[in-house]
Amino acid sequence: MLNPVMVYYLEQLSPRAIRSKPAPQGGLTLIDAEIPSADLQRFLYGAVGKAWQWTDRAAWTDAQWLEVCSKPEFHTTVAYLRGTPVGYFNLEQVGGSVEIQYFGLLPQFLGHKLGGWLLTQALERAWALPGVTRVWVHTCTLDHPAALANYQARGMQLYTTELAEKSARPNTSS
Repeated sequence: MLNPVMVYYLEQLSPRAIRSKPAPQGGLTLIDAEIPSADLQRFLYGAVGKAWQWTDRAAWTDAQWLEVCSKPEFHTTVAYLRGTPVGYFNLEQVGGSVEIQYFGLLPQFLGHKLGGWLLTQALERAWALPGVTRVWVHTCTLDHPAALANYQARGMQLYTTELAEKSARPNTSS
């Protein structure tokens, strides 16, 4: 039987729309992954996505991961707390539009008030890219229950929804 999944598409059309969330504690740092690495992408995707049924890239080969993360318009940023990875985000720019492709926290850091801060960082980094006029994301009912509210709390606006009749997770980001 097919399981209905609601998919939400959100966007932000100005950096002035960002509603920032400060870091909830000290010791947080962000590091951009400047060297393409299939292993890093696979680790982040798996560690963050396993609880949310991220399966669309689970069987990817090293070559597939490298093809995506080697593109100059693709950006990965990892958040650390005192040297331990807590979460990450992938941004991909196509013209003036930047998609937050994947975003999330590792399971042990859920509930620590880090999601709003990390999303603020993702939005600020997206808007800092040259020529950006729009930042967008999609999430779904399989993602963390607070995902949609977090995107909206940071100033992203819902622009459409769709019901996906899928037996597995639709291709969405968290």
